[in-house]
Amino acid sequence: MNKCKILVVDDESRMRKLVKDFLNMKGYDVCEAGDGSEALDVFFNHQDIALVILDVMMPKLDGWQVCKEIRSYSKVPIIMLTAKSDEKDELLGFQLGVDEYISKPFSPKVLVARVEAILRRTVKLNEEEILEYGGIMIDKAAHVVKLDGQPVELSFKEFELLSYFMENKGIALSREKILNSVWNYDYFGDARTIDTHVKKLRSKMGDKGDMIKTVWGMGYKFEEI
Repeated sequence: MNKCKILVVDDESRMRKLVKDFLNMKGYDVCEAGDGSEALDVFFNHQDIALVILDVMMPKLDGWQVCKEIRSYSKVPIIMLTAKSDEKDELLGFQLGVDEYISKPFSPKVLVARVEAILRRTVKLNEEEILEYGGIMIDKAAHVVKLDGQPVELSFKEFELLSYFMENKGIALSREKILNSVWNYDYFGDARTIDTHVKKLRSKMGDKGDMIKTVWGMGYKFEEI
């Protein structure tokens, strides 16, 4: 567990260094960001981030905006840091899917203890989030896909789409059902966006792309060749 990668986001370099030093002492791999925009760039460029420590008050994008964007793609644990101790802020954080809420100033040792507790819980849950079928392995926790043992790079939506197919292997899925499950009910785009993503996913999967079969007039079905 101590090799987990943690993203620390705070516009105060002194605060980032303090948190990073304590996490490094526990053996964690730490990457940093100094504002909300940089935080999203770092997060989406590293598919193996296991936890995010996120300050609320930051330039460009605040912590709430960053949290909301990350949550639209990932269930990675998020600890919010704030200089304010406001019940409304805390409730907003939990509504956005924050796992922990810590007010400044805080004890770095307590923060590390919270990190360890969350990772113990999520690692246990994620042990069940390995999908394997037909030479394809998906590690949902690490956001990794391997084809016959070789890693393949997928976008977030491609990853979610392949995971959904594997979780429903052998079942004919309509485009509407796929759209509602992978893009969620608040997506009002054209269902043909699925065809575009399936085409890209098939091309990245090589021969295994043939496992995504077209059900004419309906949608798709995922099954071994």
